[in-house]
Amino acid sequence: MSNPTVDPKQYLIKDEPYYKPVANEVALYEAAYNVRMPMMLKGPTGCGKSRFVEYMAWKLGKPLITVACNEDMTASDLVGRFLLDKDGTKWQDGPLATAARIGALCYLDEVVEARQDTTVVIHPLTDHRRTLPLDKKGELIRAHADFQLVISYNPGYQSLMKDLKQSTKQRFGALDFDYPAEDIEIEIVARESGVDTASASKLVHIAQRARNLKGHGLDEGISTRLLVYAGQLISKGIDAKAACSMTMVTPLTDDPDMRDTLDAAVQTFFG
Repeated sequence: MSNPTVDPKQYLIKDEPYYKPVANEVALYEAAYNVRMPMMLKGPTGCGKSRFVEYMAWKLGKPLITVACNEDMTASDLVGRFLLDKDGTKWQDGPLATAARIGALCYLDEVVEARQDTTVVIHPLTDHRRTLPLDKKGELIRAHADFQLVISYNPGYQSLMKDLKQSTKQRFGALDFDYPAEDIEIEIVARESGVDTASASKLVHIAQRARNLKGHGLDEGISTRLLVYAGQLISKGIDAKAACSMTMVTPLTDDPDMRDTLDAAVQTFFG
């Protein structure tokens, strides 16, 4: 039964988000949605996973509810809780319950950041039951026919403490994401930031050098998102080297030697 107090239209994405397909991920996702398969997007930070979900929600014409997961998130934050107001107590649906009622895509971003006892609550929604028990309220939500659950995480941060249980992973279809091929990434950076193709190309080549250092002093390479940030500053008249330092060097590391290495890469292309 739908919640009459929630208008699904408020969660619709009205304008087409820019997304440049890199393979057949759009067709695969559409096929998965057609059978309401829960989906898992795996890839490094800033490579386009969230933008892809936004694009697919727009393309499918479905509402999208996004949850940025964190280690303090409880099951109640997802499903809902009783709240006190001047009239007494009232139930407030969480984002997962709202999505299940109105037939939205529910996107749990960086789901491994949430505690494992929290992620267990998604299990009944990811098999043939497609239900969400609200134990505190004594209600069983049967998911709307249009509902789909989507999760994402960064395999580069996997550890014994932060990984999904196999019992959770095997409830999802999965798509691998990575930084785009060079020509596509140049096109994305130019389109998203407003810089010319030559500057976008230089930014991408700096990122490629930095990504080769992953595991050799850097935990993560320079993301496409950071390249767009740098390009946006350059397009506003900021000196290219200063823009790169602010967006592509300083955020990545505090190690002086590693910063020198990254600065040298910037100097090579913008010196």
